[in-house]
Amino acid sequence: MKNMKKMYLLAAMAACSSAFAQSNTVVRWRGLAGVITASGVDNPVGDIHSGAGPWIATGGSAAIDLATGEGSFDVDGLVLNGGPASGTPGGVTSVVGTLVCNPSSAAGSDQTATNTPITPLSRLGDAELSFTINIPQPCSNPLFLIRTPGGRWIATATRPVVADSRTR
Repeated sequence: MKNMKKMYLLAAMAACSSAFAQSNTVVRWRGLAGVITASGVDNPVGDIHSGAGPWIATGGSAAIDLATGEGSFDVDGLVLNGGPASGTPGGVTSVVGTLVCNPSSAAGSDQTATNTPITPLSRLGDAELSFTINIPQPCSNPLFLIRTPGGRWIATATRPVVADSRTR
C-alpha cells in the first residue's frame, strides 16, 4: 500500500513538472501597428522588406502557442495613411500573418519566417484568421507581422506578453 501511494505521488509530481515545463508557451500581442515608412523608404525586419507608404491600424491582436503552432490574429482598420488611397487598403485585398523567430537586423542571420494561410482583407482594412503552423526551433524573441501576399510587411504586432498555455 505504501509503495502504491509513493507511485501515485511520483506520478502526480511528474505530471505537475511536465505541465510546468510546458507553461509560458503562448505569446500574445495585444496590439497591431501599421508600418510607419515614407514612400520609397524601406524599413526591413531582417530580410523582410516593408510595404510602400505608411500604414495605420486602429486595432488588432495576435497569439500563438509556440508548442503547438495554434494561433490567431485579427486586425482592424489596416489602411494607408497618405496619398490618393489614404484611408483605404488601396489594392491590398488579402493578407498573411508571419511568425518571425530569431529576428535580426542583418540579412542572412538564423532568422526564420513562417507564414499563415492567406486571408481576405475587407475594404475597411479588417481581417481575422485562426491557423496552425509549424514552429521552427529554436524560436527566440518571436515577432508577428501582417504582410501582403507578395511578401512585404505592412503591420506588426505590438505589446507582447508570454502566457501559460493552460490559460488560453
